[in-house]
Amino acid sequence: MITSVLVANRGEIACRIFRTCRELGIRTVAVHSDADENALHARVADAAVRLPGAAPADTYLRGDLIVQAALAAGADAVHPGYGFLSENAGFAQAVLDAGLVWIGPPPAAIEAMASKTRAKQLMGLKPLTDVTETDLPVLVKAAAGGGGRGMRVVRELAHLPGELEAARAEAQNAFGDGEVFVEPYVEGGRHIEVQILADTHGTVWALGTRDCSLQRRHQKVIEESPAPGIPEKLTHELHELAVRAARAVDYTGAGTVEFLVEEGTGKAHFLEMNTRLQVEHPVTEAVFGIDLVALQISVAEGIPLAADPPHARGHAIEARLYAENPAQNWTPQTGTLHRLAVQAEGVRLDTGYADGDTIPVHYDPMLAKAVVHAPTRTEAIRKLAGALERTTIHGPITNRDLLVRSLRHPEFTTATMNTAFYDRHLLELTEQTPDPHAPLAAALSDAHGRSRFGGWRNVPAQPQLKRYATPDGKEHEVTYHHTREGLAAEGVRVVHADASLVVLEVAGVRRKFEVTRYADQINVNTTTLTPLPRFPAPTPQHAPGSLLAPMPGTVVRVAEGLTAGAAVKAGEPLLWLEAMKMEHKITAPTTGTVTALHVVAGQQVEVGALLAVVF
Repeated sequence: MITSVLVANRGEIACRIFRTCRELGIRTVAVHSDADENALHARVADAAVRLPGAAPADTYLRGDLIVQAALAAGADAVHPGYGFLSENAGFAQAVLDAGLVWIGPPPAAIEAMASKTRAKQLMGLKPLTDVTETDLPVLVKAAAGGGGRGMRVVRELAHLPGELEAARAEAQNAFGDGEVFVEPYVEGGRHIEVQILADTHGTVWALGTRDCSLQRRHQKVIEESPAPGIPEKLTHELHELAVRAARAVDYTGAGTVEFLVEEGTGKAHFLEMNTRLQVEHPVTEAVFGIDLVALQISVAEGIPLAADPPHARGHAIEARLYAENPAQNWTPQTGTLHRLAVQAEGVRLDTGYADGDTIPVHYDPMLAKAVVHAPTRTEAIRKLAGALERTTIHGPITNRDLLVRSLRHPEFTTATMNTAFYDRHLLELTEQTPDPHAPLAAALSDAHGRSRFGGWRNVPAQPQLKRYATPDGKEHEVTYHHTREGLAAEGVRVVHADASLVVLEVAGVRRKFEVTRYADQINVNTTTLTPLPRFPAPTPQHAPGSLLAPMPGTVVRVAEGLTAGAAVKAGEPLLWLEAMKMEHKITAPTTGTVTALHVVAGQQVEVGALLAVVF
């Protein structure tokens, strides 16, 4: 019987596993990097062990240190979560060799399926070799890991060598394995997957289907179960293929078999088998009324599954809330998460953050997953979109508005979306529409109690002016007056104004504005504002052609042979930045000469740092 579990992971998944362990009466142990010393998962565990350093390669990817931590803390089992070492057969074997229980599939099964190239061989498939023009477009993929790391779409043959090199470098950095391969790229397919669960007694469950077609940078954004509009015959076929894959490697525990289904033909292409729990597992839990983590633990203890899985009911949808700016090439955001709260009933929020926590630069930018379950898909969409719209998020820019608009988009509501959804619709989905009255509400809230009248004054007060900036970089200027009756502004009637609440009547309709202040921003309902000084200080001027870091991160690579004086063409990649598990390519803005290069590979940079100058 398992009595104490160490989770070899961080953030949201560690907190989620700890929740189930507490319900089962199992003691919990966390591991944490120095950057995560005060992270939520380290705080809520019964015990926590430090992994010195901040970079994943020095901490969460050090299997030897994690095994030592488990032994030192008295844990008798290890759960890998997802990502990091969750699909590392060597780590699984090291856990077993240390006399600990491994809550996952056998190392041999991981070895067979964790490499996408070996998995394809098991399924009778082969990667592309000797790619020609007729094969295009193709997809370069990392053989290990997941989450879109080491993945590149190539549409021109001349770009293939460079993309192979970039994919290898990213895969090596993320998974410690630089193997990549090439396969045909299916344009506009749907990403469908099957959750499996197998015990040590020969039972394999196929738990419905999930649609994960809404993706950015090959990483999922919105997932749902069951996959809508999939014919029963195809569902049966996918279940059979998934069970066959599991039995082929004597699989035990939770896993996911992923497919790409062509539009029109309905042909299913095997992608990979993930030998771990998936980020989107809550939608399957909601539909089948199960706890997959609890079942993983019972399977690891040798307890048999029932002969048949429970029956599915209703529809579930999950949205991943990221600290990122979709309008700026999905640039990840760091800083303090002042407040995160769902203002709706019946919403499951899995998160690794609490109010006041800092979002670090070293790891994935996902803040939370919001999950709903309803009798029908239409009800689930409405419920989740409404819940996200009312969610309080104070801190860095997030993708919340994108999620709401995506859920309400006609292609999603009619289940006609595919993996190219954001390629087609990102511009319209990220159009900035800040509340036009939010800046005025902020100004009136700030002016509360600051009357400009003294006992001697008998002339009208002069207009007061305030300036604010919204996250899209636009400045907003508002004016208001102090009168004998209180505060007033043109075009509205000020019904009420105090430090935390402003009520305005606009065209006969009363609207409430809740105002919250922090050191660096003001939040008015869902609008984030940055106060601007009345007389702005001079800003540093950069030379024409200056390339500035769009985010804090690490320079992981500089283009081969790039030096000051080198001639470059517009759009040519110059260097690559990595932050929060995302790689960002810096390209030449114009054809010209690199007049200055200020960084080298491995260098840490802050947002706005001068990287290079092309003129």
